[in-house]
Amino acid sequence: MSNRSLASAGRLVPLLRAGLIAGIVVAAVAYPVAAATGLGAKFTAHALEHKTKILATALPAETSYLYAPDGRTVLTMFYEEYRQYTKLSDMSPNIQQAIVAAEDNRFYQHRGVDPKGVARAFVANARSSGVSQGASTLTMQYVRMALRDSATTPKEVQEATQQTSVRKVREMRMALDLEKELSKEQILERYLNSAYFGHRAYGIYAASEIFFSKTPKDLTPVEAATLAGLVKSPSEYDPASSDQKDATARRNYVLDNMTRLGYLSPDATAAAKGQPIRLKLSYPSNDCASVPEKWNSWGFVCDYVKNWWSAQPAFGENRLERLDKLRRGGYRIVLSLDPKVQEAAEKNVGTKENTGSPFANGIVVSEPGTGRVKAMAVNRTYSLDLSENGPSSNPEAGPKIKANYPNTVAPLLGGGTLPGYQAGSTFKMFPMLAALDAGMPLSTEFNAPYRYKSDVFDGWAPSNASGAMTGRQTMWSAFGKSVNTYWVWLEEQIGADKGVHLAEQLGLRWRTDVDKDQASPAKAKKWGAFTLGVSDATPLEMANAYAAIAADGRYCEAIPVQGIYNRDGTPAMYRTASGIEREVAKPRCRQVVNADAARAATDAARCPTGDTPARGSCGGWSTADSVRGTVGRPVAGKTGTTDSTRSAWFVGYTPELAAASFISDPDNPFNAVGDGQSQIPIKAVSQTLRDALKGQPTRQFTPPSDAMVGG
Repeated sequence: MSNRSLASAGRLVPLLRAGLIAGIVVAAVAYPVAAATGLGAKFTAHALEHKTKILATALPAETSYLYAPDGRTVLTMFYEEYRQYTKLSDMSPNIQQAIVAAEDNRFYQHRGVDPKGVARAFVANARSSGVSQGASTLTMQYVRMALRDSATTPKEVQEATQQTSVRKVREMRMALDLEKELSKEQILERYLNSAYFGHRAYGIYAASEIFFSKTPKDLTPVEAATLAGLVKSPSEYDPASSDQKDATARRNYVLDNMTRLGYLSPDATAAAKGQPIRLKLSYPSNDCASVPEKWNSWGFVCDYVKNWWSAQPAFGENRLERLDKLRRGGYRIVLSLDPKVQEAAEKNVGTKENTGSPFANGIVVSEPGTGRVKAMAVNRTYSLDLSENGPSSNPEAGPKIKANYPNTVAPLLGGGTLPGYQAGSTFKMFPMLAALDAGMPLSTEFNAPYRYKSDVFDGWAPSNASGAMTGRQTMWSAFGKSVNTYWVWLEEQIGADKGVHLAEQLGLRWRTDVDKDQASPAKAKKWGAFTLGVSDATPLEMANAYAAIAADGRYCEAIPVQGIYNRDGTPAMYRTASGIEREVAKPRCRQVVNADAARAATDAARCPTGDTPARGSCGGWSTADSVRGTVGRPVAGKTGTTDSTRSAWFVGYTPELAAASFISDPDNPFNAVGDGQSQIPIKAVSQTLRDALKGQPTRQFTPPSDAMVGG
């Protein structure tokens, strides 16, 4: 044979080998077992069929939306892959045609695998001694994307994306099976919702919005061809780059293919190719830092929603799994805030202490009977930018440490990891409730001295804030004047652990090592100082605990939402310990103390506010006697200050709302607020309740029974 003939034969060998291999691969996918020993595959037909059925029903990760209480205004989104699932009927025919023209000209002719495309790719790759042409159909590409999206381990991700013959054969077999489960239209819809287009745009809805600020239904042929061209290589063909040469060439390639397939006329294609790529870029918000500036304070509520969500077993086994569900589950979350109450809270906090103060002044408003949070506000700006923050007020922190004002994302109001602030005499509510629930009446008397030495509490000897508190006191007068020695004596009668346990039942949690130790069963009986509020608490906890008293002793877990809906519009559900399915966003309530005891506690709690109790006497004066006049309707509550007035509190409630406000330095608890600032929480609560309830009918508290009043 001549040298020329030998050379020609040599060139035919790779082509023959490629054709043979192509034939083997196409044949292999038709067999029950899609694994040939030479390819090293270890999967079975049964396993692939099972996986295919899962993919037929699985949907890609989708963005979750946080809405204002109106259920329409989007405050922000949560996502790892920005995507909103869109039905094919809501997509322009232009994008449907363009993606077929760009990625799979024979999509409507093959059954998941295109034998001609496989053979052509093998021949082209053999000629180039590399990978110059692919053979993946739209169906095969969707299988790969769906396997990647459904992967739960690094190994599964690797298996879904690694460049091996095993993976390719698996995709072919699953593509053939998938086309038996889904129609071409269903596959195209899922493909367009799964594909990545660059710029964090996953799916055609996100791509249309990010690149052109419009919906997929409104895409023109030029825009559709531009987006379809991105799927092959989002970075290489990025039209947002300074040089659109490659993006334009790729777009024109797609337009030409659309013409060859009969989707566009030659004249329309020529006109389209003559147009420049005109983008209208937009950048979707993500997470709480993206809440619009006009609702900046709602960022703190958003942050609480995330923390609350991460504690809900309905969304996963642990915090990471639950947050992953938030960012991928496509939920619609509607806040429980009341805009009128929120506006009142923001106004009455913001005017009391400015954002540039080291002292944080915050307020939380809760709804009795539901636990729904109606307002959260603090004199801070919700922002990740801490560069211009003030110097730390803690001398031990050093000059380089910036304090959290005016900007912060710290959960200063509760719902996060911060322990809170010492709540002072607001804690006197818990031993009083425990005593009333145990059957002791409001008229229980004690001749309270200025200083009281407690043998029960190992000789501890607390004193009152003023000598004017000395003398015979009942629960009404002792609560109104905040007589320390009376409440220490009462703790002795019922056991300090009873008040601690009741506080826990009303939602308080011990976060510092000291509090956990003192609240332990071994030590709670000796925790006499508990009634003086030496423990840390958050405004969220205190508002919700007092809301339970306003609701006749029915405690409801704090909840920041009024609705959570799955991507299909159905309410998100969870299963209770007793096996009952309930909506995640529904109130979760239980009776903690009997209703009569709660009503009696409310009657005594009217004394601190300057209100008149239904049955007893407040003894002439109170610690916050301006509240009743400000609110203008029946109101109960309690003041609280700590040693040297390092923090000051007021918790107040009406039958409709309960509010807790504090002022303290969260960066340095030893930086005393001072007596002059102790009126700030009182005014914040009373004025917020006044403004929030303006125009509503006045409701009365239910008086306690004769048994609770006593003789």
